[in-house]
Amino acid sequence: MARSGAAGRPGLLLACGLLLWGATGGASKVEVSMLEVVEVELGQTARIPCNFSLPEASDYAYINWFYIDKRSRTKIYYMVRGQVFEVDTEYKGRVAMEDDFTLTISRVTLQDARTFVCQVGAGSLGVGENRTKLHIYKTPEPPEIQVNDAGIPVTSKEIPKIAVCISKNGFPAPNITWYKNGSPLWQDDTKISILSTLIKESSGLYTVSSTLFARVSREDRQSRFHCAVSYCLLGADQTAVSEKVNVTVFYSTEKLSLVIRSPQPQVREGDEVTLHCEGDGNPPPEYNLLKVQEGAQAEEKDLTSSNGVLILRKVKKEDSGRYLCRTFDLDSMASLEATAELSVNYLEGLKITPEGPIQLQQGEGLALTCDARGSKPLELRWKKEKKGKLLGHGKQLKLSNVTLESSGNYSCEVSVAGVPGLSRSKQVYVAVHAKPQISPKDSLVPVKQNELVTLMCRATALPEPTITWSINGTVQNHIDHHHIISNLTVQVTPELLQSGVTCMATNKLGTSSLHITLQLRTTTTSPPPIGNTTEQKTQESKGVIIVAVIVCILVIAVLGAVLYFLHKKGKIPCNRTGKQDITRPDARKDEIVVEVKSDKLPEEAGLLQGANSEKRPAGDQAEKYIDLRN
Repeated sequence: MARSGAAGRPGLLLACGLLLWGATGGASKVEVSMLEVVEVELGQTARIPCNFSLPEASDYAYINWFYIDKRSRTKIYYMVRGQVFEVDTEYKGRVAMEDDFTLTISRVTLQDARTFVCQVGAGSLGVGENRTKLHIYKTPEPPEIQVNDAGIPVTSKEIPKIAVCISKNGFPAPNITWYKNGSPLWQDDTKISILSTLIKESSGLYTVSSTLFARVSREDRQSRFHCAVSYCLLGADQTAVSEKVNVTVFYSTEKLSLVIRSPQPQVREGDEVTLHCEGDGNPPPEYNLLKVQEGAQAEEKDLTSSNGVLILRKVKKEDSGRYLCRTFDLDSMASLEATAELSVNYLEGLKITPEGPIQLQQGEGLALTCDARGSKPLELRWKKEKKGKLLGHGKQLKLSNVTLESSGNYSCEVSVAGVPGLSRSKQVYVAVHAKPQISPKDSLVPVKQNELVTLMCRATALPEPTITWSINGTVQNHIDHHHIISNLTVQVTPELLQSGVTCMATNKLGTSSLHITLQLRTTTTSPPPIGNTTEQKTQESKGVIIVAVIVCILVIAVLGAVLYFLHKKGKIPCNRTGKQDITRPDARKDEIVVEVKSDKLPEEAGLLQGANSEKRPAGDQAEKYIDLRN
């Protein structure tokens, strides 16, 4: 846009000054004031103000507009005595003059960047003129940066190219500045070189490009480069910035390491382990992965790896040892090596002596020994059964004076100290042989005469015992490992009450017996502790009858209260006076009767009728009886 606003104020001040000067006897000549520079964007409308002053009581005769090209003037527009004329030039149809004598040029082109002259004539008073430079500008397109993606070696003898920055279609020609990590770069023939080119397009606009050449170091692998295009617009500096880019820097390997990665800090047999050669060079060099075979003379065994990476699946203790990573850098012609030690923790050879199954006689003793081999000190624990209680620690477990209850599986659990999750277990079965033992708590059984009773005999022994009864009956046996339960069902007779019953448990180590005494029950409320009876309990039936009678009485009482309440409220219609007897004539004293006292006057109660629609005597109106038996 043109600086039209700035033009009015200086012209007004100048006119006021001239008027003041003329009033005080100053010179009487024509004065013209104009802006020094007017800037307008390409394709827009330029406005060039022209302000002038004349002596008092005088008027202008004409106004001429010229442009200067190679020191020659060309008239493009003029006005004489208020009449305007447009000269047939390249500005035909694009120029006009406003009421305040401001010249307007529409659709400005780059060729319009000239000097324009405003000339004012006032007859005998003379002629005055002044001039304005018209500047045309075009904002350049945002800069584009093209980085050198081939990679830059730090050992390059020549200064390598970093990137190219291009800005198109600007006017006048803009300037390009390079930055590294936010700091500007300047020409330095030893480390930095900047080559700029300027191209004028057929449209008259300018395309500027700049190429940055700079030496790089290892640290520049993280550096960020960008360029900025600067241009002047309306008297102020403007800047457009490109994106920031990295360059690929090639440098030799100086440090090499061999890293062992595993799911746990302590490697166990069966884990997956990765060995990885890592160097700090770019591009990464070729790696050789080897295992050192220890011995009188150490030998190196080549391992098949992928770019310095070796995956060991389900490692074994044989994979333990020293590993070697080696590389050769072609730039520095140096050979580098790195080593790492792999230690695979293991647990093997777990056994228990003596081996099972083990047979003992009751009262004997036994020493169990657990042994194993591991990569680190072992921790041993003994348990009765795999999830039973802890019996002790250490390699040996001693059992003394064993009993039948000592029979079972003995488990040895072994773990490697400091290696979580590396543990094994093994168990051995110990069988203690003994003659049968019969439970004595079943020796007294309450019974009832002539009922069927089931008698129980429980025995424990190894080898498995056989149970026999002293009388005949129905026998059912249940065997669980070295426990046996035998049930005998018989009818209670006087002879059986007198003699009792004997059960005998026998195996090859001996016999045990138990005499069961039958005792008549004195009460019927307590069931016998052993056996089943077929007698039906009549006491339960009597209790149910009593409860039913109580419930009936409560229901009758509630029903009577409801009927009385309805009568009091007048809900029961009546058509006779006196007392209505809805009881049976043959009601007895032991029958349930609800007596209802009436508080109504005789005339209010006279409407109550009997069931047979006959009127009751007047003297019978004081009381009413309701028989609720039916």
